[in-house]
Amino acid sequence: MQHLSLALLLGAAFAAQSPAQEQVYVPGRGADWQTVAHAAAGFDEERLGAAIAFAKEHFAADGGFDPSREPYGTTIGPTKPPSGMNGLIVIGGRIAAEWGDTEEVDMTFSVTKTYLSTVAGLAVDDGLIADVHDAVRGYVPDGSFDVAHNRPITWHQLLNQTSGWEGTLWGKPDWADRYKGERRPSEAPGEHWRYNDVRVNQLALALLHVWREPLPRVLKQRIMDPIGCSPKWRWYGYENSFVTIDGLSMQSVSGGGHWGGGMFINSRDHARFGLLMLRGGRWGDRQLISGTWLERARKPTPQNPVYGYMNWFLNTEQKKQFRSAPVGDVFFLGAGSNVIWLCPSRDMVVVVRWIQGGSVDAFLGKVMGAFA
Repeated sequence: MQHLSLALLLGAAFAAQSPAQEQVYVPGRGADWQTVAHAAAGFDEERLGAAIAFAKEHFAADGGFDPSREPYGTTIGPTKPPSGMNGLIVIGGRIAAEWGDTEEVDMTFSVTKTYLSTVAGLAVDDGLIADVHDAVRGYVPDGSFDVAHNRPITWHQLLNQTSGWEGTLWGKPDWADRYKGERRPSEAPGEHWRYNDVRVNQLALALLHVWREPLPRVLKQRIMDPIGCSPKWRWYGYENSFVTIDGLSMQSVSGGGHWGGGMFINSRDHARFGLLMLRGGRWGDRQLISGTWLERARKPTPQNPVYGYMNWFLNTEQKKQFRSAPVGDVFFLGAGSNVIWLCPSRDMVVVVRWIQGGSVDAFLGKVMGAFA
């Protein structure tokens, strides 16, 4: 089953299809999205209803992350309170269940990082980044990697959060993120895994230098438009995160909502993105991002084996992010909690927004238990 899951996730089965084979279903644009009855999707009606009721009962009304308890905690990007509990379950590309307002745009916090890693993957696919193990300094002319400590940092280390990058970006020093009452000692690149949003924002800025155009434009043209996303989503940076490239002022976007900003998006668009990743980067007859990149993104980081690239959280045979979900599953996670769950063994994508963090695993277990 693990080999089957891997093939589904990386799209090997689809890449091997002949033209005569039936094309795997993907939704059309907007409301052109087929549904499937609960029983036809393999669910027991009563148990699925109980899983959805559980999610609704565990609504995180205060959602998100409050940086004000940290030094340099001032918000510098747009914010929005949670609109309400919502989500959907997609089986075989078709909507099997939906609750709440899945078309309302909300902050999604660190799920933004997964969109950011996708833009990095496109840069590798296009040859703009020759090798993820290249030093970032060779691509970025702004001096942020010129100090001795930062010179050896690679794209790979930025993507899996082991870079140890030191400095201040957009008025936020790296040491202040998730401050524990004392400054951390300096850490050599590649030495430790640290969930650090300043360093994530440094990755976003480095990618802006590589693309030489706003990252939301790249994402829109290469991913979001081709998979039929709504025109409602927005990817924000900060009020002070503008740089000039080729004589043009561009905003460097945030990799999350820690100080505001990040991806503002609805659940249906999340589900389309999740389905693209589940299908190995293939949408209909188009390969939008390579399976090779997605294989890299889901490779466990030695310092944290449930983490791949930029919020690809993993269930591996060695260790699981969530014990109630199968081995081979992947999760894109953000504060709130915001969750996109890929379950290859069931050809399933689940999006759930604003569920209490401590209730996520129980919800996953109830969904898995709802299969007849």
